[in-house]
Amino acid sequence: MSLIKPFRGLRPTAGQAAGVAAPPYDVLSSDEARQRANGKPWSFLHISKPEIDLPPQTDPYAPEVYAKAVENLGKMLAAGILAQDESECYYAYRLTMGGHVQTGLVAAANVRDYDSNRIRKHEFTRPDKEDDRVRQIEALNAQTGPVLLAYPACPEADALLARAAAGAPDADVTADDGIRHTIWVIRDAGLIAALTRSFDAMHALYIADGHHRSAAASRVAAARQGAGASGYFLSVIFPHHEMKIMDYNRVVKDLNGLSEADFLARLDAAFAVENVERAAGPVHPAKPGEFGLYLPGRWLRLTIRPDLIPTADPVARLDVSLLSDHLLGPVLGIADLRRDKRIDFVGGIRGLGELEKRVDSGEMAVAFALHPTRMEDLMAVADAGEVMPPKSTWFEPKLADGLVSHVLD
Repeated sequence: MSLIKPFRGLRPTAGQAAGVAAPPYDVLSSDEARQRANGKPWSFLHISKPEIDLPPQTDPYAPEVYAKAVENLGKMLAAGILAQDESECYYAYRLTMGGHVQTGLVAAANVRDYDSNRIRKHEFTRPDKEDDRVRQIEALNAQTGPVLLAYPACPEADALLARAAAGAPDADVTADDGIRHTIWVIRDAGLIAALTRSFDAMHALYIADGHHRSAAASRVAAARQGAGASGYFLSVIFPHHEMKIMDYNRVVKDLNGLSEADFLARLDAAFAVENVERAAGPVHPAKPGEFGLYLPGRWLRLTIRPDLIPTADPVARLDVSLLSDHLLGPVLGIADLRRDKRIDFVGGIRGLGELEKRVDSGEMAVAFALHPTRMEDLMAVADAGEVMPPKSTWFEPKLADGLVSHVLD
């Protein structure tokens, strides 16, 4: 069985993609999704967040929510808004965010290769979130949320994707956030075969985002004994060198009983601490091992002592680990990033002004700006069979839901 295969995608029909495309189900609350879908009867949010069509107090994991997703999908099929391709295809998918462009392949990825760790993971999953995705897949008999994957350097695959994305697109949508989503259907049998061979030659693929979706697909495949399309899961696979990871920053509610002066004094054990002139603006860490620290009204630059970086350990050498191991834990008393209510996380897409806002308002006492995790570091962690700390990566731009779905026929 091949690492990836073409499939009969369920897609918006001609002229419908703009009304269907929606943000990923897991980046919006139910209230936000309800607002985004207002006046958009064919938004895919009616399938991916179907509680928006039920009373506001409805539990998003209630059986009637999954039933509503099935009902809404049926309406979109009956109205001719969505239709399934007649033959098995691949799809080229280009994301454009400002000057950043990345082009990947929409494919069905082999669950067996996920189970054997050829499709590599770097995060733990939560059973409740896995259960939700299993119920959604089973109800719809389809995978509607793609898993974001990366492939290692492969000029041949890059060239094949460039060839696939050279003509007029089959869908071209600019979303409300300004991100452009462009899709080309790959029907040419020779190009399909060449792509399959090129990916089959790769030693591994890497999950960037979608650990719960891939884990759920594995559970569904096991329950169905890998029959038919259930042995594969919906994925979009980009070259790792084109993917963009943004910083994932931290804000903390208090200084663990320390005065500001005592807090700063404690940092000297592990960091060089540099005051930054207010006029210089926020501290954007320029390299790994450098951090911005914001206290009310002022920024400081922290640089970890080089001798404290364990270069042989792919997890411990990450900036998110260095900050936890030498500051959040020993100084601020935050040992469990998953459960400690004193810490929160701010995706880099919101900018460092969001850190200033949350500290200056008094909601938080201190904020930390981090250098983005690199794709090479993520891949090294996955290759080692290790797990990254929580909130280590924030990928932008995000994939859209609804442009291509995988039916488990």
